[in-house]
Amino acid sequence: MPDQAGELAVIDAAPKQLFINGKWTDASQGATFEVLDPSTGKVLCAVSDASPEDGMAALEAAAAAQAAFAATPPRERSDMLMRAFRLLHERIDTLALLMTLEMGKPLAESRGEIAYAAEFFRHFAEEAVRIDGGYQVAPAGGARFLVTKQPVGPSLLVTPWNFPMAMGTRKIGPAIAAGCTSIIKPAPQTPLSMLALAGILREAGVPDGAVNVVTTSNAGEVMEPLIRSGVARKLSFTGSTAVGRRLLEQCADKVLRTSLELGGNAAFIVFPDADLSAAVDGAIAAKMRNSGEACTSANRIYVHADVIDDFGAKLAEKMAALPVGRGVLDGVRVGPLIDAAAREKVARLVGDAVERGAKVLTGGEIPDQPGFFYPPTVLTGVPESARMRHEEIFGPVAPLTAFTTEDEAVAAANDTEYGLVNYVYTNDLSRALRVAEALESGMVGINQGVVSNPAAPFGGVKASGLGREGGPIGIEEFLETKYIGIGLA
Repeated sequence: MPDQAGELAVIDAAPKQLFINGKWTDASQGATFEVLDPSTGKVLCAVSDASPEDGMAALEAAAAAQAAFAATPPRERSDMLMRAFRLLHERIDTLALLMTLEMGKPLAESRGEIAYAAEFFRHFAEEAVRIDGGYQVAPAGGARFLVTKQPVGPSLLVTPWNFPMAMGTRKIGPAIAAGCTSIIKPAPQTPLSMLALAGILREAGVPDGAVNVVTTSNAGEVMEPLIRSGVARKLSFTGSTAVGRRLLEQCADKVLRTSLELGGNAAFIVFPDADLSAAVDGAIAAKMRNSGEACTSANRIYVHADVIDDFGAKLAEKMAALPVGRGVLDGVRVGPLIDAAAREKVARLVGDAVERGAKVLTGGEIPDQPGFFYPPTVLTGVPESARMRHEEIFGPVAPLTAFTTEDEAVAAANDTEYGLVNYVYTNDLSRALRVAEALESGMVGINQGVVSNPAAPFGGVKASGLGREGGPIGIEEFLETKYIGIGLA
């Protein structure tokens, strides 16, 4: 466990300026914004607050570097990513502490995220040298078709606060592998992890201008001119559906290639034949990763009426036993929520459910302590009318609702505008496949509470977004397909 001096040393050493064209620079107007420790509510440091002019300077740097970076041999780009992969592992303890201080998650989870983030670099290092095309004889025989793939071009990458390193590498990895330069805008709550990553990429040999990081508290003012500039050719955004819709409208102006990883409202379905102990553990994994602050979090837990009482009792017992506290302390499993507004939203959703008839099995009250903590909470009998059945909770609250038939469970799971991920627990293989195919989501976990993997395509349908990140398909989001017709004499 680091002491206060160790925490201060990590914060003091962390970059706090903009990273543009390979150089650290203050915001042009000298503005800064504060970064808070969510476990105490106190200020950690101040970071450069970019203006629209700073954003445009970053885009100009990316555009100027694009042609040369696209011409870099794939093996060189692969080697850059592998060097960054190794540096992330070498500095995992320092990077994890930095993440815990600015975001709040326990150190064990932060270390896990750094390792997960590094895997995106390794995965896309391997994809960089496997970009392929095709050669075909025209059906009529008088020509040949040559198909090749080229980088989309300068890319705008907007990352969220809940996974401040992994959501960056999931976008930066394929951009570098494909030969695209980029401008990254991290969330203002957690800019330090991304700035640290920029320093690592420079050490790894990524050339000036290929990766730029712009921190700002005024995302709309800074990003909209870049989207509408006609210079950027790609936007990749992870965040709320409401913001994603606005960005999609802006991208339409210049017809930008767009990837959106938006909100979720995941259903977790437990059938009566499931291994109940495994289902409880899976629910905790799906619900409590990142204290519930994840788009993949189990937001609606449907349990068959025959086993809901037993399931609820076991889940409440395990949730109540999870240690809550500052993420830097030994043994802590649940850290604070990101800020006061996030905690207030969770409290309102719980209060609304209780008013409509839900029963609290554990938790449900804001503790009297500094920081933005909310206890692990289990509710049962949550009615359809409760707001949390339709809105992302983004907190450590597990709402249980009973069902009686398979069709009822599937209909309830699909009764949402979102479609990111769903989870199913059953020992009946036929049912597992039937339900997985019927669920309207981009991902389904069968007897597992975590589905994210760098080697698998991550993304949703409906209001949960467009496109996929990770897996072999992830690099395709940063490539354009070009057909070259060759006439024969």
